Amino acid sequence: MVVPGVPVVPGVPMVRGVPMVRSAVRWGATHGAMRLAIRARARAGNPDAEILRDPAVRLDPYEHYERLRTDAPFAGGAFARVSVHHDVCTDVLRSEAFGQIGGNRTDGLPPVLKVALRLAGPRRSVGPIDPPSMLAVDPPEHTRYRRLVSRAFSARAVARLRERTVQIADELLDGLERDAGAGESADLVARYASLLPVTVISEMLGVPVGMREQFLAWGDAATPSLDIGVDWATHRSVERNLAELDAWFRSHLRDLRRAPGDDLLSALVAAADDGGETLTEQELLATAALVFGAGFETTVNLIGNGAALLFAHPDQRRRLAEDPSLWPNAVDEMLRIDSPVQRTGRRATRDTTVHGVPIAAGELVLLILAAANRDPRVFADPHAFDVARPNAREHVAFSSGIHFCLGAALARMEGEVALQALFQRFPEIGPAGPAHRRGTIILRGYESMPVTVRRPSPRPV
Repeated sequence: MVVPGVPVVPGVPMVRGVPMVRSAVRWGATHGAMRLAIRARARAGNPDAEILRDPAVRLDPYEHYERLRTDAPFAGGAFARVSVHHDVCTDVLRSEAFGQIGGNRTDGLPPVLKVALRLAGPRRSVGPIDPPSMLAVDPPEHTRYRRLVSRAFSARAVARLRERTVQIADELLDGLERDAGAGESADLVARYASLLPVTVISEMLGVPVGMREQFLAWGDAATPSLDIGVDWATHRSVERNLAELDAWFRSHLRDLRRAPGDDLLSALVAAADDGGETLTEQELLATAALVFGAGFETTVNLIGNGAALLFAHPDQRRRLAEDPSLWPNAVDEMLRIDSPVQRTGRRATRDTTVHGVPIAAGELVLLILAAANRDPRVFADPHAFDVARPNAREHVAFSSGIHFCLGAALARMEGEVALQALFQRFPEIGPAGPAHRRGTIILRGYESMPVTVRRPSPRPV
C-alpha cells in the first residue's frame, strides 16, 4: 500500500496501516540514511565507519580505535568529529557547553529528512534515547528526574543490598551447578550473568522477579535502539519490543497505584500523584523503564566480559585467588579494558572550543569511551589486563559529569560479588566452546558463553 506523501523506502515491504508506514519513514530518515553514509565512509577507509558497518570488526574493535588516535584532539568519524583521548572525552562530558543528543533533534539533517521525520511523528512508546528519558534530556528536566531516583542508588543503599546480592549469587550458582552436572556445559550468560542483575533490580523496583526471563528478552531485543544505522528488520524488532515493554509498564504502574509496595517504583508513583515532585505520566513511564533497563543491561555485559578476561588470563585469575582484596580493583580494570558501553555522543549547546578546536552550536561530537580507557597518556601498557593496575578506577566507562552513570556503585558491587562468587565456588571453571558476542555497537558484551563447571578435585590425604 502506497500512502500519498510518504516516500517508498527501498528494501521495506509495502504494508497496510499508517503506523507501520510511519515507522518505515522514521527508519528511512534516520537509520536508512545513516547506513548509506556509513557504507560510503567505510569504502573510503574510515576506521570509525568500518566499526559501525562490519560486525566482524566489532568482535575486536580496539586496533581500529587506535587508527583514530593521533595528536589532534579529534579525528574524522563516520558522521562527526570523534575523540579517543581520555582528557578530551572527560572535558566534553563535564562541559556545560554540551548537552545530550536527544532522540527528537533534527539539527544537521537535510531538509527532506527533516520533513520526513515531521510527517512520521515520534514513536508512540517510550524509548531510551527519546525525551523524556534521562538519557535524552538536560537540566532542569534531567536534574528533576535524577533527584527522584538517586537515593536508591547511593553508596549507602548499595552497601545494604550487598548481602542480598550474595544470596542471589549463591542460589544462581547452585542452579548453574545443577545445569552443568555430569560434565555437561551451561550458558554462563543465560544462567548467571544476566539473571543476577535482573533479579536485584527487579526486587529494588518492585517488579515481579518471576518475569525476569521476559524482561531480559525485551531488553536484549530493544538494546539496538541505542545504535545507529540498524537494518529494517532490527528496527521493526526494536519498535515491537519497546511497545510491548511500554504496555507492560503502563499496566504495572496502574497496579502500583491500587496496591503500592515498599519499592522505588511505588515511591515514584506516589510522588507523581501527590504533586510534590511532579511527574507527568509519560515522564514517570520513561523514568521507570529506563532505570529498570539500565539496572541490568550493562551489568550483564560487565560480568560476561569479566569472566572472559579471566578465562583468557590465568595469571590474573591466580592473583585474585591469592589476594581476594584485589577484586574491587579488578572490576574497574575489566570496565576499563573491555567497556560495556563503547561510545556516547554530545551536542554543543553554544559555540565553544575544545582543546583549541572550535565547535559550533548544534555540532555533534562522538566520544569513544572504550578507546579513551586505553589512552597511553593515562594508562601504562594500556592494552594489558592487570587486576592490580594502580589507576584502573580512572576509566570513563561510566561516563562523567552530570550524566555519570546513576547505577555505577550498584554495577561495581554486582560485578564484584558475581565474579568473586563464581571463581571461588568453581576455581576450575572454563570455556566449553566458543562464546558469541552480541551484535550491538554501543553496548559490548556476550550473547552466550558455554562453560564447564567443575568442583575442585579433592586432595589426597
